[in-house]
Amino acid sequence: MVEFVQQLPALIGVIVGALGSYLAITRGDRARFQREQAARWDERRLAVYGDYARVVKQAVTLTYRVAAHLGNDPHPHPLTPEEAAPHLAEASIARDPAGEALLMLGTPDVVDKARVWVLTVVEMERFLRAGTHDPDAWSALLDRQRTTREGYYQAVRRDLALPPGHSGRWRMPPPESA
Repeated sequence: MVEFVQQLPALIGVIVGALGSYLAITRGDRARFQREQAARWDERRLAVYGDYARVVKQAVTLTYRVAAHLGNDPHPHPLTPEEAAPHLAEASIARDPAGEALLMLGTPDVVDKARVWVLTVVEMERFLRAGTHDPDAWSALLDRQRTTREGYYQAVRRDLALPPGHSGRWRMPPPESA
């Protein structure tokens, strides 16, 4: 028994060391798992945010082309409303699943900014469906669309802890005179 008592401090030291190692490894594994899981969700959210922006921007580009046909925009590739109708319908249909994914994975701030952006795009589509010829009103709509798009991208960057990005606004050369 005396030998056991003499060995007891060493045995307790081994047990405490093993328990400490186990706790340290478990805590490290848990932290690594949480970091990896957060990175996976960030990647998924970035993909959803990008998909949503792509389908909205598709509709925006089509509106530029129709506006050019109506004399409101200098886009070099005008498109008649009749030619654009099926493409606008496709863009609208593509927005629905992208919007649902955004609702599922997006933060409330990003979803709110996306809503404001898409409502502006819907207003642009209505403007064109009415066949309006008013370059000044169209220009105001374009400025609002660019501002709301910028707000969406800023919210995305905040959510994903990305550095500030470019506003996407650059000067276009003036239209060539005939």
